[in-house]
Amino acid sequence: MKLKIKREIISYLICIVVAIVLTMVVNKLILFKIKVPTPSMYPTIKVNDQIFVTRIHNKSNLKRGDIIVFHSKELKEELVKRLIGLPNDTVEITDEGLVYVNGNKLDEHYIVDNGGKSGIYKVPAGHYFFLGDNRTNSLDSRYWNNPYIDSSDIEGKAQITVYPFNRFGVLK
Repeated sequence: MKLKIKREIISYLICIVVAIVLTMVVNKLILFKIKVPTPSMYPTIKVNDQIFVTRIHNKSNLKRGDIIVFHSKELKEELVKRLIGLPNDTVEITDEGLVYVNGNKLDEHYIVDNGGKSGIYKVPAGHYFFLGDNRTNSLDSRYWNNPYIDSSDIEGKAQITVYPFNRFGVLK
């Protein structure tokens, strides 16, 4: 009888250990979940939305307009912003808030308003430039001492809002 109980306990422990290891592997290599604490990406992402983020292993697959999660060394926190400037791009933000990349005006159907700081930004090789969708309420690249994020600090691409359930859906 004791042998049967021992085998049953060992069986449960093996299942628990395998589940923990698989969870850690998925979290480190495939996807993770974040909770967004600010309105900087409103209306695309609302305060307290929970989002699944897929890990990015090949930075050359990043596209302008992607919603990216990255680590800001300057702010010492993870941020969620929209990718605007790729390596070697020139980003110009006019006083009216219009955004031009390499001389071409961006079609930004996702933004709330065009407020905030203007300027011209030359994105260095291996770096990226980010803006929030809620431009007047976004602490983004325009306001940082170093407005460019190194490619090594990019963690993933925001894919799906999973909570609250009434907002479940793919992010665009």
